[in-house]
Amino acid sequence: MLSSSWFFFSFLFFLVRRGLEVWGMENNGRLVPMPKSSHGKFFSGSAYIILSTAVLKSGLTRHDIHYWLGKDANEVDASMASDKAIELDAALGSRAVQYREVQGFETEKFLSYFKPCIIPLEGVFSSELQGLGGKSYRVSLLSCTGDHVVHVREVPLSRSSLNHSDVFILDTQSKIFLFSGRNSSMQERAKALEVVQYIKENQHGGRCEVATLEDGMLVGNSDSGEFWSLFGGYAPITGDRPGTDQMETNMSSTKLFWINKGKLFPMDAPSLNRGMLSSDKCYMLNCDAEIFVWMGRMTLVSERKTSISAIEEIVHSQGRSTSTRTTFLTEGSENVKFKSYFSCWPETLTTNLYEEGRGKVAAIFKHQGYDVKELPDNSSQPFIDCCGDLKVWRVSCHGVSLVPAGEQGKLYSGDCYIVQYTYTGNERDNHLFYAWLGKNSILAQIFEGKEPVLFFAIFKSLIIFKGGMSPAYKKSITQRGLTDETYDKDSTALFRVQGTGPDNMQAIQVDQVSTSLNSSYCYILQDGSFIFAWTGSLSLPSDHDLLNRMLDEINPLKQPMLVREGSEPDIFWSALGGKAEYPREKDIKDYTEDPHLFTCVFTEGDYKGKEIFNFTQDDLTTEDVLVLDCHDEIYVWIGLHSNVTSKEQALNLGKKFLQADILQEGLSIDAAVYVIAEGNEPPFFTRFFHWDDSKAYMHGNSYERKLAILKGSSQNVEAPDRGFRKAFKRYSSEHTPDGSGRKLSISDGLYVRDGSSDSSLVMEEPSFNSRKVEEIILEDCEDNDTDDVLEKLPYELLKVPSSMPITGIDVTRREAYLSAQEFQEKFGMSKKAFYQLPKWRQNKLKSALSLF
Repeated sequence: MLSSSWFFFSFLFFLVRRGLEVWGMENNGRLVPMPKSSHGKFFSGSAYIILSTAVLKSGLTRHDIHYWLGKDANEVDASMASDKAIELDAALGSRAVQYREVQGFETEKFLSYFKPCIIPLEGVFSSELQGLGGKSYRVSLLSCTGDHVVHVREVPLSRSSLNHSDVFILDTQSKIFLFSGRNSSMQERAKALEVVQYIKENQHGGRCEVATLEDGMLVGNSDSGEFWSLFGGYAPITGDRPGTDQMETNMSSTKLFWINKGKLFPMDAPSLNRGMLSSDKCYMLNCDAEIFVWMGRMTLVSERKTSISAIEEIVHSQGRSTSTRTTFLTEGSENVKFKSYFSCWPETLTTNLYEEGRGKVAAIFKHQGYDVKELPDNSSQPFIDCCGDLKVWRVSCHGVSLVPAGEQGKLYSGDCYIVQYTYTGNERDNHLFYAWLGKNSILAQIFEGKEPVLFFAIFKSLIIFKGGMSPAYKKSITQRGLTDETYDKDSTALFRVQGTGPDNMQAIQVDQVSTSLNSSYCYILQDGSFIFAWTGSLSLPSDHDLLNRMLDEINPLKQPMLVREGSEPDIFWSALGGKAEYPREKDIKDYTEDPHLFTCVFTEGDYKGKEIFNFTQDDLTTEDVLVLDCHDEIYVWIGLHSNVTSKEQALNLGKKFLQADILQEGLSIDAAVYVIAEGNEPPFFTRFFHWDDSKAYMHGNSYERKLAILKGSSQNVEAPDRGFRKAFKRYSSEHTPDGSGRKLSISDGLYVRDGSSDSSLVMEEPSFNSRKVEEIILEDCEDNDTDDVLEKLPYELLKVPSSMPITGIDVTRREAYLSAQEFQEKFGMSKKAFYQLPKWRQNKLKSALSLF
């Protein structure tokens, strides 16, 4: 038996290493570190310990420990694995969350480490046998379930194992068969294809055939006949997926037990609260399908081992399902799900270690007389070109009016504005629309003060005044008998100056009282004939530069009086209504939260979301709606084949997500919400992924795309028009900001909230100025008088409906695939002449020919 001290010094080395570490347990109890090439290759007769380490943006380190038990692992190995996991947690400072993983019932977090899948091997792990394989190839039948992570289970090679709900892989020495149940989703089929690719590369050396079959396909081709012959011939499948024993958590049956010397003592109480947990005890929270073991920080390692052993023995003696998941938490490492069972759990403040440390070091050097300059903050980078074209409209009950270019950097708190920003990216124009809602506006809930970095960046210099200029604001304050606070250059006004540099600076009018001051900022105070420039004692030279620049913006004709904090004249305090206490501590910026990706389902008024761990671009499946949670702002990503039909619906999903606050991170209901359409992802969204543009421009559903990649065919085209109007229904507002008199549809990217709204609206609009198929053809016709850009297909395959429907094309541009001769015959004109017609005329002609 290895001692705890051995584990401490052995594992201590890994404290500074982020990523994944895996140890296999041999029969003699020795843990053997696994090379990266062997990660995910588990033997069903052994146990393994997995450590996942991530360094968060807050500067903190997060550890997750999993011990995996193969279905044939013996009790000795299982007990030893749980003991070593406890020792590892102690070596890491008792800060890790521990998970018990059982083969076939692994958590999605565990499976996300080993994408696309894990396929345990028969036998027992031995370090001497690593890399060795058998000579004979064993035919196997695998069941694949899951939309974003795949649970792969080997099932008996029998026709009775098949069902209509799952996807199955039949792996033989010369060919891999993929059988898709008729009720399986496209996402499941696509993920199963990733497993096929994995098997082909890792078990066949990339040299084998792949055949895909649909449920219900009779012996109509050689692949189908060969598949069914391995089952003794074709016969109908009798049923759906067998009922799983994985039960939903029942809140009413949740019970808390104190664990003492291997026995359970119930903690009877009407509801659970944090005060029931003592730091010198261990507890079990029984949630039916899931069990939590909570271990107080003052408990000994030996007590924790005893408690865990007792729980595992009790679970086994009660005949609990093998799918029952067990999570072990040391005091202070509680996850969101555990805390959700308690009616009262005090919030803990997580400090930004980087910002706090940087501030203290800067203060020391500044005190010594050094000129301290701040390094740029990556979190404030806009990630797009901020030298584009900006237009701003003020919204009122009578319509919208364009704000003159010289005034568009000045917004009023009592008004609402529509902001259009056009920038160049990926060799095309992109349009970004914001609806900015002043905190005192009567059209919607307040969102001033929650602006994202990008909003400020596109304005470069922005002043936010109190009051408003719109008739709606004036009417509102009159009806309510309120004082008009609209900014007047001759009245008293106080502005807080903030920003990151000359291209991102703001002056925000605040209440002209002493309590509005803060030592971390600079302020501009104007009072009749005087104007003061006040610098806080904790402000930096870069802040002083912004102060000077904003003075020129607010009132360039007056000579300011420079005032340092602590040396204010009496007239300064008099203008603020007298001296009073105000914040004098360093205003430390909150750290940027690590992003989280969630699936998003909204049915019958109920919102459901599930986190996708260790997400990649491949998790953005075209049939889904996903939410990327970045705390201060969220992105609702809409796949082209999803069932969301309007941006209004997408925004409602975003609002529901903010209200749900799944991670209990204190999301603000006023956080910015971006709506992103598949194929039009902007750089400030793609920066969260290792982005491959070629994947973003593929046609078909997720299954067809994966199949094309597997078979080596490419469906990529150059930034096509994604058929956005097909995915999103048209939605019109009554007024048009550009003054054209036409109605703006939702496909134009503008959405104006009415008075019943209470969520922020910021939208990323897919560009319709991208190089569309017809534009490419027009260019080619002008240059060569031909159109050999696209593959040519006959009319009979392209029309809708067709006896032999074609896949892998842009279905919104079916006519583009016709040859020049057939196009002339059908339309009575050339392609060049056709694409010069108005769009409505094009659609009418296409509809008459069943090509629309």
